[in-house]
Amino acid sequence: MDFALGAEAGAVFDMARAFGQDRIAPHAQAWEEAGEIPKELWPELAELGFGGLYVSEEAGGSGLSRLEATLVFEALSMACPSVAAFLSIHNMCARMLDDFAAPALKDSLLPGALSMQTVLSYCLTEPGSGSDAAALKTRAECTGTGWKLTGSKAFISGGGYSDGYVVMARSGGAGPKGVSAFYVPADTPGLSFGGLERKMGWKSQPTRAVQFDGCEIPAENLIGEEGQGFTYAMKGLDGGRLNISACSLGAAQAALDATLEYMRDRRAFGQSLTDFQALQFRLADLEIELQAARVFLRQAAWKLDQRAPDATKHCAMAKKFVTEAGSRIVNQCLQLHGGYGYLADYGIEKLVRDLRVHEILEGTNEIMRLIVARSLVSK
Repeated sequence: MDFALGAEAGAVFDMARAFGQDRIAPHAQAWEEAGEIPKELWPELAELGFGGLYVSEEAGGSGLSRLEATLVFEALSMACPSVAAFLSIHNMCARMLDDFAAPALKDSLLPGALSMQTVLSYCLTEPGSGSDAAALKTRAECTGTGWKLTGSKAFISGGGYSDGYVVMARSGGAGPKGVSAFYVPADTPGLSFGGLERKMGWKSQPTRAVQFDGCEIPAENLIGEEGQGFTYAMKGLDGGRLNISACSLGAAQAALDATLEYMRDRRAFGQSLTDFQALQFRLADLEIELQAARVFLRQAAWKLDQRAPDATKHCAMAKKFVTEAGSRIVNQCLQLHGGYGYLADYGIEKLVRDLRVHEILEGTNEIMRLIVARSLVSK
Protein backbone atom coordinates (compact mmCIF):
# COMPACT_ATOMS: atom_id res chain seq x y z
CA MET A 1 0.00 0.00 0.00
CA ASP A 2 1.52 3.30 -1.17
CA PHE A 3 0.54 6.36 0.85
CA ALA A 4 2.68 8.79 -1.16
CA LEU A 5 1.12 11.25 -3.58
CA GLY A 6 2.15 10.81 -7.20
CA ALA A 7 4.03 13.54 -9.05
CA GLU A 8 0.87 14.77 -10.80
CA ALA A 9 -1.15 14.93 -7.58
CA GLY A 10 1.69 16.74 -5.85
CA ALA A 11 1.85 19.27 -8.67
CA VAL A 12 -1.91 19.87 -8.40
CA PHE A 13 -1.57 20.54 -4.67
CA ASP A 14 1.42 22.86 -5.14
CA MET A 15 -0.35 24.84 -7.88
CA ALA A 16 -3.46 25.33 -5.73
CA ARG A 17 -1.39 26.21 -2.67
CA ALA A 18 0.63 28.82 -4.57
CA PHE A 19 -2.49 30.40 -6.06
CA GLY A 20 -4.21 30.51 -2.69
CA GLN A 21 -1.29 32.14 -0.92
CA ASP A 22 -0.81 34.67 -3.73
CA ARG A 23 -4.37 35.58 -4.75
CA ILE A 24 -6.63 34.65 -1.84
CA ALA A 25 -4.85 34.76 1.53
CA PRO A 26 -3.87 38.46 1.37
CA HIS A 27 -7.51 39.44 0.70
CA ALA A 28 -9.48 36.90 2.75
CA GLN A 29 -10.17 39.24 5.66
CA ALA A 30 -11.18 42.12 3.40
CA TRP A 31 -13.55 39.87 1.42
CA GLU A 32 -15.09 38.70 4.68
CA GLU A 33 -15.68 42.30 5.75
CA ALA A 34 -17.15 43.12 2.34
CA GLY A 35 -19.37 40.03 2.45
CA GLU A 36 -18.53 39.03 -1.10
CA ILE A 37 -15.83 37.30 -3.11
CA PRO A 38 -14.92 39.36 -6.21
CA LYS A 39 -16.28 37.63 -9.29
CA GLU A 40 -13.03 38.34 -11.11
CA LEU A 41 -11.37 35.65 -8.98
CA TRP A 42 -13.32 32.77 -10.50
CA PRO A 43 -12.03 32.98 -14.08
CA GLU A 44 -8.50 33.05 -12.66
CA LEU A 45 -9.21 29.77 -10.88
CA ALA A 46 -10.82 28.43 -14.04
CA GLU A 47 -7.59 29.09 -15.96
CA LEU A 48 -5.98 26.50 -13.68
CA GLY A 49 -8.73 24.00 -14.52
CA PHE A 50 -10.52 24.45 -11.20
CA GLY A 51 -13.92 25.32 -12.72
CA GLY A 52 -14.50 21.66 -13.61
CA LEU A 53 -12.16 19.67 -11.42
CA TYR A 54 -13.90 16.34 -11.96
CA VAL A 55 -15.84 17.15 -15.08
CA SER A 56 -14.71 14.70 -17.75
CA GLU A 57 -11.93 15.69 -20.10
CA GLU A 58 -14.25 14.85 -23.01
CA ALA A 59 -16.54 17.65 -21.83
CA GLY A 60 -13.64 20.07 -21.40
CA GLY A 61 -13.07 19.53 -17.69
CA SER A 62 -9.90 18.60 -15.81
CA GLY A 63 -10.99 15.00 -15.20
CA LEU A 64 -9.26 14.78 -11.84
CA SER A 65 -9.89 11.96 -9.43
CA ARG A 66 -11.80 12.73 -6.24
CA LEU A 67 -8.57 12.28 -4.30
CA GLU A 68 -6.80 14.86 -6.49
CA ALA A 69 -9.74 17.22 -6.10
CA THR A 70 -9.52 17.05 -2.30
CA LEU A 71 -5.93 18.25 -2.61
CA VAL A 72 -7.14 21.39 -4.37
CA PHE A 73 -9.66 22.17 -1.64
CA GLU A 74 -7.16 21.40 1.12
CA ALA A 75 -4.59 23.71 -0.46
CA LEU A 76 -7.02 26.57 -1.16
CA SER A 77 -8.44 26.32 2.36
CA MET A 78 -5.02 27.10 3.74
CA ALA A 79 -5.76 30.56 2.32
CA CYS A 80 -9.50 30.77 3.02
CA PRO A 81 -11.96 27.91 3.64
CA SER A 82 -14.93 30.09 2.67
CA VAL A 83 -13.58 30.65 -0.85
CA ALA A 84 -12.58 27.00 -1.23
CA ALA A 85 -15.98 25.76 -0.07
CA PHE A 86 -17.80 27.98 -2.56
CA LEU A 87 -15.64 26.54 -5.34
CA SER A 88 -16.70 23.08 -4.16
CA ILE A 89 -20.37 24.00 -4.57
CA HIS A 90 -19.78 25.23 -8.12
CA ASN A 91 -17.92 22.03 -8.96
CA MET A 92 -20.71 19.87 -7.56
CA CYS A 93 -23.14 21.58 -9.94
CA ALA A 94 -20.78 21.30 -12.91
CA ARG A 95 -20.28 17.60 -12.30
CA MET A 96 -24.04 17.04 -12.07
CA LEU A 97 -24.49 18.71 -15.45
CA ASP A 98 -21.70 16.63 -16.96
CA ASP A 99 -23.05 13.36 -15.57
CA PHE A 100 -26.78 13.77 -16.15
CA ALA A 101 -27.73 16.68 -18.42
CA ALA A 102 -28.84 16.01 -21.99
CA PRO A 103 -26.16 16.76 -24.62
CA ALA A 104 -27.80 20.01 -25.75
CA LEU A 105 -28.01 21.35 -22.18
CA LYS A 106 -24.42 20.32 -21.48
CA ASP A 107 -23.22 22.04 -24.64
CA SER A 108 -25.11 25.17 -23.63
CA LEU A 109 -24.04 25.38 -19.99
CA LEU A 110 -20.72 23.63 -19.44
CA PRO A 111 -18.44 26.02 -21.35
CA GLY A 112 -19.53 28.92 -19.16
CA ALA A 113 -19.33 26.81 -16.01
CA LEU A 114 -15.84 25.56 -16.83
CA SER A 115 -14.56 29.06 -17.58
CA MET A 116 -16.45 30.26 -14.47
CA GLN A 117 -17.99 33.09 -16.43
CA THR A 118 -21.13 31.33 -15.17
CA VAL A 119 -20.96 30.71 -11.42
CA LEU A 120 -23.32 28.02 -10.16
CA SER A 121 -25.19 27.45 -6.90
CA TYR A 122 -26.87 24.30 -5.58
CA CYS A 123 -30.45 24.51 -4.29
CA LEU A 124 -31.66 21.54 -2.23
CA THR A 125 -32.30 22.67 1.36
CA GLU A 126 -35.64 24.29 2.22
CA PRO A 127 -36.93 26.06 5.34
CA GLY A 128 -38.79 22.91 6.40
CA SER A 129 -36.51 20.21 5.02
CA GLY A 130 -32.85 20.16 6.01
CA SER A 131 -31.65 16.70 6.95
CA ASP A 132 -34.94 15.29 5.63
CA ALA A 133 -34.16 16.55 2.14
CA ALA A 134 -36.59 14.17 0.41
CA ALA A 135 -39.47 16.08 2.07
CA LEU A 136 -38.81 19.18 -0.05
CA LYS A 137 -41.94 21.07 -1.19
CA THR A 138 -40.78 23.32 -4.05
CA ARG A 139 -43.05 22.36 -6.94
CA ALA A 140 -42.23 21.95 -10.62
CA GLU A 141 -45.36 21.90 -12.77
CA CYS A 142 -45.19 20.73 -16.36
CA THR A 143 -46.74 23.38 -18.60
CA GLY A 144 -46.57 21.42 -21.82
CA THR A 145 -43.82 23.64 -23.21
CA GLY A 146 -41.65 23.70 -20.11
CA TRP A 147 -41.74 23.85 -16.31
CA LYS A 148 -43.07 26.32 -13.76
CA LEU A 149 -41.31 26.35 -10.38
CA THR A 150 -42.92 27.58 -7.17
CA GLY A 151 -41.42 27.46 -3.68
CA SER A 152 -38.32 28.52 -1.78
CA LYS A 153 -34.86 27.29 -0.81
CA ALA A 154 -32.91 28.23 2.31
CA PHE A 155 -29.24 28.77 3.20
CA ILE A 156 -28.15 29.00 -0.43
CA SER A 157 -24.51 29.97 -0.85
CA GLY A 158 -24.40 32.37 -3.77
CA GLY A 159 -28.07 33.30 -3.56
CA GLY A 160 -28.43 36.52 -5.53
CA TYR A 161 -24.75 36.31 -6.53
CA SER A 162 -24.49 33.28 -8.79
CA ASP A 163 -25.38 33.21 -12.47
CA GLY A 164 -27.34 29.96 -12.41
CA TYR A 165 -28.98 27.58 -9.95
CA VAL A 166 -29.23 23.79 -9.97
CA VAL A 167 -32.58 23.24 -8.26
CA MET A 168 -34.25 20.13 -6.82
CA ALA A 169 -38.03 20.43 -7.08
CA ARG A 170 -41.01 18.11 -6.77
CA SER A 171 -42.41 17.25 -10.20
CA GLY A 172 -44.26 14.16 -8.97
CA GLY A 173 -45.65 12.60 -5.82
CA ALA A 174 -44.31 12.45 -2.28
CA GLY A 175 -40.92 10.99 -1.48
CA PRO A 176 -37.59 10.91 -3.30
CA LYS A 177 -39.03 9.47 -6.53
CA GLY A 178 -41.06 12.62 -7.05
CA VAL A 179 -38.04 14.93 -7.17
CA SER A 180 -36.44 16.21 -10.38
CA ALA A 181 -33.45 18.47 -11.04
CA PHE A 182 -33.62 21.70 -13.05
CA TYR A 183 -31.35 24.49 -14.21
CA VAL A 184 -32.66 28.00 -13.50
CA PRO A 185 -30.74 31.00 -14.90
CA ALA A 186 -30.37 33.97 -12.57
CA ASP A 187 -32.37 36.25 -14.88
CA THR A 188 -35.47 34.04 -14.94
CA PRO A 189 -38.65 36.07 -14.30
CA GLY A 190 -40.17 35.19 -10.93
CA LEU A 191 -36.81 34.31 -9.36
CA SER A 192 -36.03 36.44 -6.30
CA PHE A 193 -33.87 36.34 -3.21
CA GLY A 194 -34.25 36.94 0.49
CA GLY A 195 -32.14 39.30 2.56
CA LEU A 196 -28.48 38.65 3.14
CA GLU A 197 -28.12 36.17 6.00
CA ARG A 198 -25.99 37.23 8.96
CA LYS A 199 -23.75 34.28 9.75
CA MET A 200 -21.14 33.14 12.22
CA GLY A 201 -18.66 32.23 9.49
CA TRP A 202 -18.29 31.89 5.71
CA LYS A 203 -19.02 35.62 5.64
CA SER A 204 -17.40 36.20 2.25
CA GLN A 205 -20.04 33.94 0.69
CA PRO A 206 -23.33 35.80 0.15
CA THR A 207 -26.06 33.53 1.54
CA ARG A 208 -29.75 34.12 0.89
CA ALA A 209 -33.05 32.33 0.49
CA VAL A 210 -33.88 31.63 -3.15
CA GLN A 211 -37.56 32.06 -4.05
CA PHE A 212 -39.46 30.80 -7.08
CA ASP A 213 -42.74 32.54 -7.88
CA GLY A 214 -44.00 30.78 -10.98
CA CYS A 215 -40.55 30.71 -12.59
CA GLU A 216 -40.96 29.38 -16.11
CA ILE A 217 -38.07 27.55 -17.70
CA PRO A 218 -37.91 25.62 -21.00
CA ALA A 219 -38.41 21.88 -21.07
CA GLU A 220 -34.76 21.32 -21.94
CA ASN A 221 -33.70 22.77 -18.57
CA LEU A 222 -34.73 19.52 -16.90
CA ILE A 223 -31.47 17.87 -15.86
CA GLY A 224 -31.49 14.19 -16.76
CA GLU A 225 -34.65 12.16 -16.25
CA GLU A 226 -37.79 13.29 -14.49
CA GLY A 227 -38.03 11.77 -11.01
CA GLN A 228 -34.28 11.18 -10.70
CA GLY A 229 -33.29 14.50 -9.14
CA PHE A 230 -32.99 13.21 -5.60
CA THR A 231 -30.78 10.34 -6.77
CA TYR A 232 -28.56 12.82 -8.62
CA ALA A 233 -28.36 15.03 -5.55
CA MET A 234 -27.35 12.16 -3.29
CA LYS A 235 -24.70 10.95 -5.73
CA GLY A 236 -23.07 14.35 -5.54
CA LEU A 237 -23.00 14.39 -1.75
CA ASP A 238 -20.31 11.73 -1.25
CA GLY A 239 -17.84 13.92 -3.11
CA GLY A 240 -19.16 17.06 -1.46
CA ARG A 241 -18.51 15.52 1.95
CA LEU A 242 -14.93 14.81 0.97
CA ASN A 243 -14.49 18.37 -0.28
CA ILE A 244 -15.79 20.00 2.88
CA SER A 245 -13.59 17.67 4.94
CA ALA A 246 -10.62 18.80 2.86
CA CYS A 247 -11.56 22.41 3.59
CA SER A 248 -11.44 21.63 7.33
CA LEU A 249 -8.12 19.87 6.90
CA GLY A 250 -6.46 22.74 5.04
CA ALA A 251 -7.68 25.34 7.50
CA ALA A 252 -6.48 23.24 10.44
CA GLN A 253 -3.06 22.89 8.83
CA ALA A 254 -2.86 26.64 8.29
CA ALA A 255 -3.85 27.27 11.91
CA LEU A 256 -1.23 24.84 13.23
CA ASP A 257 1.48 26.35 11.02
CA ALA A 258 0.61 29.85 12.23
CA THR A 259 0.54 28.67 15.83
CA LEU A 260 4.00 27.13 15.61
CA GLU A 261 5.39 30.36 14.17
CA TYR A 262 3.70 32.42 16.87
CA MET A 263 4.90 30.17 19.69
CA ARG A 264 8.50 30.22 18.47
CA ASP A 265 8.50 34.02 18.60
CA ARG A 266 6.42 34.50 21.75
CA ARG A 267 8.33 34.46 25.03
CA ALA A 268 7.06 33.95 28.57
CA PHE A 269 9.01 33.59 31.80
CA GLY A 270 12.26 34.01 29.87
CA GLN A 271 11.58 31.20 27.37
CA SER A 272 10.02 30.66 23.98
CA LEU A 273 6.59 29.06 24.30
CA THR A 274 7.89 26.08 22.31
CA ASP A 275 10.36 25.37 25.14
CA PHE A 276 7.59 24.39 27.58
CA GLN A 277 7.07 20.64 27.54
CA ALA A 278 3.37 20.91 28.40
CA LEU A 279 2.83 23.05 25.31
CA GLN A 280 5.00 20.74 23.22
CA PHE A 281 2.70 17.87 24.15
CA ARG A 282 -0.35 19.88 23.12
CA LEU A 283 1.26 20.61 19.76
CA ALA A 284 2.07 16.91 19.37
CA ASP A 285 -1.56 15.97 20.00
CA LEU A 286 -2.72 18.44 17.36
CA GLU A 287 -0.26 17.09 14.80
CA ILE A 288 -1.30 13.49 15.52
CA GLU A 289 -4.98 14.32 15.09
CA LEU A 290 -4.31 16.31 11.94
CA GLN A 291 -2.33 13.53 10.29
CA ALA A 292 -4.91 10.91 11.28
CA ALA A 293 -7.61 13.06 9.67
CA ARG A 294 -5.55 13.44 6.50
CA VAL A 295 -5.05 9.68 6.11
CA PHE A 296 -8.73 8.99 6.82
CA LEU A 297 -9.85 11.54 4.23
CA ARG A 298 -7.52 10.25 1.53
CA GLN A 299 -8.58 6.66 2.14
CA ALA A 300 -12.25 7.66 1.74
CA ALA A 301 -11.44 9.58 -1.46
CA TRP A 302 -9.55 6.56 -2.81
CA LYS A 303 -12.56 4.35 -2.08
CA LEU A 304 -14.87 6.72 -3.92
CA ASP A 305 -12.51 6.75 -6.91
CA GLN A 306 -12.40 2.94 -6.86
CA ARG A 307 -16.21 2.79 -6.55
CA ALA A 308 -15.81 0.55 -3.54
CA PRO A 309 -19.12 -0.81 -2.17
CA ASP A 310 -18.44 0.83 1.20
CA ALA A 311 -17.41 4.21 -0.27
CA THR A 312 -20.52 6.03 0.99
CA LYS A 313 -19.91 4.80 4.52
CA HIS A 314 -16.27 5.86 4.41
CA CYS A 315 -17.17 9.29 3.01
CA ALA A 316 -19.63 9.74 5.88
CA MET A 317 -17.09 8.58 8.46
CA ALA A 318 -14.40 10.85 7.06
CA LYS A 319 -16.76 13.82 6.98
CA LYS A 320 -17.67 13.42 10.63
CA PHE A 321 -14.14 12.71 11.83
CA VAL A 322 -12.25 15.29 9.77
CA THR A 323 -14.64 18.22 10.25
CA GLU A 324 -14.76 17.68 14.00
CA ALA A 325 -10.99 17.23 14.17
CA GLY A 326 -10.53 20.44 12.18
CA SER A 327 -12.74 22.39 14.57
CA ARG A 328 -10.92 21.02 17.61
CA ILE A 329 -7.52 21.84 16.13
CA VAL A 330 -8.30 25.45 15.18
CA ASN A 331 -9.95 26.05 18.55
CA GLN A 332 -6.84 24.77 20.35
CA CYS A 333 -4.68 26.92 18.09
CA LEU A 334 -6.70 29.95 19.17
CA GLN A 335 -6.10 28.96 22.81
CA LEU A 336 -2.36 28.65 22.24
CA HIS A 337 -2.34 32.17 20.78
CA GLY A 338 -3.82 33.43 24.04
CA GLY A 339 -5.54 36.80 23.78
CA TYR A 340 -4.02 37.41 20.36
CA GLY A 341 -5.95 34.46 18.97
CA TYR A 342 -9.16 36.33 19.73
CA LEU A 343 -8.12 39.23 17.52
CA ALA A 344 -9.08 39.28 13.86
CA ASP A 345 -5.61 40.40 12.76
CA TYR A 346 -4.14 36.97 13.54
CA GLY A 347 -6.67 35.10 11.40
CA ILE A 348 -7.28 32.23 13.82
CA GLU A 349 -10.69 33.36 15.07
CA LYS A 350 -11.90 33.48 11.45
CA LEU A 351 -10.94 29.83 10.99
CA VAL A 352 -12.80 28.87 14.18
CA ARG A 353 -15.93 30.56 12.83
CA ASP A 354 -15.59 29.29 9.26
CA LEU A 355 -15.10 25.66 10.22
CA ARG A 356 -18.06 25.40 12.57
CA VAL A 357 -20.57 25.08 9.72
CA HIS A 358 -18.65 22.17 8.21
CA GLU A 359 -20.20 19.93 10.88
CA ILE A 360 -23.66 20.94 9.65
CA LEU A 361 -23.70 21.15 5.85
CA GLU A 362 -23.36 18.36 3.28
CA GLY A 363 -25.39 16.33 5.77
CA THR A 364 -25.06 17.03 9.49
CA ASN A 365 -22.59 14.92 11.42
CA GLU A 366 -25.56 13.30 13.16
CA ILE A 367 -26.72 12.10 9.74
CA MET A 368 -23.18 10.83 9.06
CA ARG A 369 -23.45 8.69 12.18
CA LEU A 370 -26.85 7.44 10.98
CA ILE A 371 -25.36 6.40 7.62
CA VAL A 372 -22.56 4.51 9.36
CA ALA A 373 -24.90 2.87 11.86
CA ARG A 374 -27.29 1.70 9.16
CA SER A 375 -24.43 0.17 7.19
CA LEU A 376 -23.43 -1.79 10.28
CA VAL A 377 -26.80 -3.09 11.41
CA SER A 378 -28.08 -3.93 7.92
CA LYS A 379 -25.49 -6.68 7.44
